Amino acid sequence: MAKKLVIKVTAGADAPERCSQAFTVAAVAVASGVEVSLWLTGESAWFALPGRAAEFELPHAAPLPDLIESITAAGRITLCTQCAARREITEKDVIEGVRIAGAQVFVSEIMADDVQALVY
Repeated sequence: MAKKLVIKVTAGADAPERCSQAFTVAAVAVASGVEVSLWLTGESAWFALPGRAAEFELPHAAPLPDLIESITAAGRITLCTQCAARREITEKDVIEGVRIAGAQVFVSEIMADDVQALVY
């Protein structure tokens, strides 16, 4: 089993089931003791901002703010540098526990030993 799971979520409110699945898998992995790195790209970038996750609704799915809280408690959430720039999001704008980093960091994470990567 991989010792680290890197998940890249590209969907937001535009594809709610895919978006929710990525956050759910990340939260369950964290709860299972797996080291998790969740990357917010594309439309999911908006969830790095305060209050945005609370606006997300999907029937029969765990609330996104709860999932984010559990992920940041023991894992890492990263907002893509280019996605942040396109949306004029800066480090001072994001919720606590979210960092902004680019493709070089993503590639280094997914190329490490004992890593499984998923894209949603």
